[in-house]
Amino acid sequence: MAPRTLYKKLVDAHTVQAIDAQTVLLYVDLHIMNEYTSPQAFNGMVEQQRGVLRPAQQFAVVDHIIPTAPLPVGQRLVQDPPSRRQAENLGANCTRHGIRLLDVNDPLQGIEHVVAPELGLIRPGMTILCGDSHTTTYGAFGALGFGIGTSEVEHILACQTLVYRLAREMRIRIDGALPAGVTSKDLVLYLLGRIGAQGARGYAVEFCGEAITRLSMEARMTLCNMAVEAGARAALIVPDAKTIDYVLRHAADIAGPHREAALAQWQGLYSDDGADFETEFAFDAAEVAPFITWGTSPDQVMSVDACVPRPEMLNDATERASAERALRYMGLQAGQALIGLAVQRVFIGSCTNGRIEDLRLAAELLRGRRVNPGVRVMIVPGSGMVRQAAQDEGLAQVFLDAGCEWRQPGCSMCLAMNDDVLGDGERCVSTTNRNFEGRQGRGGRTHLVSVPMAAAAALYGHIIDLRTLEHQHD
Repeated sequence: MAPRTLYKKLVDAHTVQAIDAQTVLLYVDLHIMNEYTSPQAFNGMVEQQRGVLRPAQQFAVVDHIIPTAPLPVGQRLVQDPPSRRQAENLGANCTRHGIRLLDVNDPLQGIEHVVAPELGLIRPGMTILCGDSHTTTYGAFGALGFGIGTSEVEHILACQTLVYRLAREMRIRIDGALPAGVTSKDLVLYLLGRIGAQGARGYAVEFCGEAITRLSMEARMTLCNMAVEAGARAALIVPDAKTIDYVLRHAADIAGPHREAALAQWQGLYSDDGADFETEFAFDAAEVAPFITWGTSPDQVMSVDACVPRPEMLNDATERASAERALRYMGLQAGQALIGLAVQRVFIGSCTNGRIEDLRLAAELLRGRRVNPGVRVMIVPGSGMVRQAAQDEGLAQVFLDAGCEWRQPGCSMCLAMNDDVLGDGERCVSTTNRNFEGRQGRGGRTHLVSVPMAAAAALYGHIIDLRTLEHQHD
């Protein structure tokens, strides 16, 4: 057999039938749903008088529309009528079809891409689909995860398969070690700046190299989560000892003979020597600095100590026009430095940076200090389990003592689908994954950063180079 990539092995193992040279009928191991992409799919099932073929391989969470106000879990209510109907419809549909749901008041409720791994639902070698673009997160486990549309949700509910067009294949190697204070969020922003928002369009991207091996599982999830911002259809990291340790700690059902069989299967999940990638990139992790977005696309990014680019220096007319519009929207000038720019809001959370490791990083900087009185700082854990762990470790008290809002789990201010939104013209330093116009609220201005960069901005009330923090004085 010819050498195969990890991506090809995953597709081959889940191909029910080849439709043509570029299309297969793909079996789906796990399908994850939320309240805003599933209603039409369930309605279609009713109209066609179909049932859910394999309810045990479905999993649902209410996360996008849920309020995150710091009320006890049992008192959380979705006040917005359309949003409440979405949550109620998901609950009714899951009850009708026997699907596991983490509802509004479930203690385990959280963001789908945070909850699923910590519940042990994500394992190497799986195919995992969800009506959300950041399903690429699961590539951190050597699993094939990607987002789908509503019509595809219905197909999976009915058939547990998907008509799937094969992706092209790309490998991105990052060697060396990330500098002190630099995180995988900085790494992925750096990569977006280098290859662009369309740089991986149509590709399944495999990340490899010494820098990737060094990353924790949480950091790998951050990297794979944002690969979609470069247009990637999937992101993959070959599972290793860190992967297996994480999965076995979270998946209690993998024991006895099942454990031995799983370990044997996972050993074959790698790209063979000589496997063909259509496109390859190589980068040095030592080049990565604390990065920040200046525009309205995640690839409009720069090192925090650089200056905003001048649109006239861009050769491509479309890129020039995009940069000019972004600067107008963001209220910035070409050539301007971002260090010292005042911010009104700081947000730490999301499926990109809402895990316990992220909260530990934030607490390191905030412990024993107070945030700037001119900044509203919201810290939103990615799940009920993350929230409880943060409280058990004393992190929650660190945040409260620092003057931050310690809230309940949810997607929150990652997107304006709930009551956590920016006001018109408010500038926010955010650990989320997208900075599109209006993404966090109509007229809101978002700068994407790592967790330590966000915590630093919270302390000083303006954008600051984290590397100079030790030289700053209160």
